[in-house]
Amino acid sequence: MKNRSFLQRIIGAPYVLWAAIFIVVPLLIVAYYAFTDPAGAFTLDNIRNLTDYGTIFRESIVYSVVATLIALVLAYPFAYVMSRKREKTQQIMMVLVMLPMWMSLLILTYSWMGILERNGIINSLLAKIGVAPLNLIGTPAAVIFGMVYNYIPYMILPIYSVMSKIDPSVLEAAEDLGSGSASKLYRVILPLSMPGVVSGITMVFVPSVSTFYISQKLGDGKILLVGDVIERQIQAQNNYNAGAALSLVLMVLIVLSLALMKLFAGEGDDNLYV
Repeated sequence: MKNRSFLQRIIGAPYVLWAAIFIVVPLLIVAYYAFTDPAGAFTLDNIRNLTDYGTIFRESIVYSVVATLIALVLAYPFAYVMSRKREKTQQIMMVLVMLPMWMSLLILTYSWMGILERNGIINSLLAKIGVAPLNLIGTPAAVIFGMVYNYIPYMILPIYSVMSKIDPSVLEAAEDLGSGSASKLYRVILPLSMPGVVSGITMVFVPSVSTFYISQKLGDGKILLVGDVIERQIQAQNNYNAGAALSLVLMVLIVLSLALMKLFAGEGDDNLYV
């Protein structure tokens, strides 16, 4: 047992080292800059000044929540249908889902700029049927669409992974016990797929709330989210202290949101079979 424990520590050592270098150390650096001024002296002014960004934080959370809900509504039925198909069909659908993930988010977002802009493909097609050009770029809908488009694969894959492991005999048993389609979905499929749903929500919400490139390009500079503010503070103004303070508070908000979500998800699982 001692030899086995020692072997496990040796095997886990690279991960511990990786986590220390690339997770713990960067977080400590962010915390250091958040609580110091440019001269390196301790201060709470960076945190106090965040009250000026209350509206931006709220808008960032609202945009991210809406994008996450839309992605969930679209991904859940797709993942279910995908999990019920034959293996070969599942492989084809998996490739289609993962295909956008093989390309850079920057390229995908920039491509949609060419489609949605005033002289883009959509407005060109509308012009041919006599419809006036639409202002698609620089709108909340464009930013939310960009979030959904770029991150929906991260919602589909965990839900599909869990659903594909649901034993068909469980669904047949529910039908034999008199469950209809709605009852089977609510009492069997949804509870069993909840771990995938929680994972999918996490994987979509976190990058959405912290994104800046999507809001910059599809928002056309008219929509300012917290990621844009952090990027401007660090890149344009070289204000690492304010940028670190924003990043630290954003991280805390994300952790609290995910903890709250998992808490309610856990309570929901307990009550679904009652």
